[in-house]
Amino acid sequence: MARAKLPRKSTTIDMTAMCDVAFLLLSFFILATKFKPEETIVIETPNSVANEVAPSANVVLITIDKEGKVFYSVSSDSPKREVIESMNEIRGLGLTDAEMESFVNAEFVGVPISKLKAFLNLTPEQQKLQREGIPVTDTLNNELSVWMLATFNAFKGKKMNLLLKGDNSSKYASFKGVIAAFKKNDMMKFQMVTNPVNVPPGSELYKKNMMRVKG
Repeated sequence: MARAKLPRKSTTIDMTAMCDVAFLLLSFFILATKFKPEETIVIETPNSVANEVAPSANVVLITIDKEGKVFYSVSSDSPKREVIESMNEIRGLGLTDAEMESFVNAEFVGVPISKLKAFLNLTPEQQKLQREGIPVTDTLNNELSVWMLATFNAFKGKKMNLLLKGDNSSKYASFKGVIAAFKKNDMMKFQMVTNPVNVPPGSELYKKNMMRVKG
């Protein structure tokens, strides 16, 4: 007796649940993503094949813009209060507690020391517009060396990561003045912030890296 043939039906998959999951994942990543904040001082750093990541904790950052103006900033987890207290003592600025607290909350300092007190009485938004720069090119009045002395005093017994971030078009005189300020306070261990790029194929470094991989 012949066996009855069952009709073949195409397989169907309900994708409704999959779409729901995909939508939930997309929503999660959109809400959880932290976008990089816009830089107040825009710096076009030089390219480098170095792949070492710059530290993000206990950072003292010296920035040189394309016009050669120098700015000083300290990360929020660093002893910022101790820095301004030391600066106040070194220069006898007579800063109030509120003015020193303003420094703790400031994103950066880019004014001569003579204008620091007035700078600290501005609102955070007004402070960001004060970009005269810290004087460094005059060897007899390199004010960054005073900031570095105050920084050295504040970080005694604590780890400090000193970073130098210069624009690709910044002036050599400013760079020289920054290095002089470091040297005066025996701070010659610092890192340059650069824009990482791939090693050019065929270069000596590329060949060395390839040999290391094969070995």
